Amino acid sequence: MNNPLRYWTALVLIGLVGGVLSGAFGIGGGIIMVPMLIAIAGLDQRAAAATSLVAIIPAALVGSIAYLANGEIDLAAAGLIAVGAVAGTLVGTRLLRRISLTWLRWLFIALIVAVAARMLLVAPERGESVELTVWVALGYIALGLVMGVASGLFGIGGGVIAVPALVAVFGASDLVAKGTSLLVMLPTAVVGTASNARARVVDVRAGLAVGIAATVGSVPGVALALVMPPRLSGILFAVLLLIAAVQLTVSALRSRGPAS
Repeated sequence: MNNPLRYWTALVLIGLVGGVLSGAFGIGGGIIMVPMLIAIAGLDQRAAAATSLVAIIPAALVGSIAYLANGEIDLAAAGLIAVGAVAGTLVGTRLLRRISLTWLRWLFIALIVAVAARMLLVAPERGESVELTVWVALGYIALGLVMGVASGLFGIGGGVIAVPALVAVFGASDLVAKGTSLLVMLPTAVVGTASNARARVVDVRAGLAVGIAATVGSVPGVALALVMPPRLSGILFAVLLLIAAVQLTVSALRSRGPAS
């Protein structure tokens, strides 16, 4: 984007949208911010992923505090998931620098469609609690590994992986799943951003501009989540993901640039 004012304005608007979605659905917002950074701000897939990961940090911090204040975070689960997620993020950021942009685009689209289908099929219940056993603990760590790889590779917080898994596999309440997911995103996003910064593949200033705006948007997003029926939440989340997948598919098909 040649006009600096339009570029920075676009970053702020993208952050606001991503922040509302972050708070409402317990995601980092990257699943929506990455397509918008590509379509509106003109970034390529790799730059958009790295920028989004920076933006997730402040938005996830504020969002998780809001969920914690309402008692909707499982701290034990968050700690175990974070152990796997931090390790997975390091793997994901390394893959980000090695996988061609063409493969990165189509893998990201496949991830979005798979998560959207899962959210449509699973109807979460509120007020559910999960008993912590050895197998559940190991499952949390394994979930963290998958979440971390997705976070580093695609520039998302990993909430699109964690929230459906916590609801469908572990039987958590949708609100607890969202709050726990946001808390886990903090260490994964920090570690991933540090790795990208060392490799000089991220514009930290652009990421912070998006992130500050996302932080502002995350507060009303959490308020929306607390009053939204769980089934409606899942359906709206799936619709948003499918819209993003269509936009990315059109962009990928039109692309004539290099694949790396």
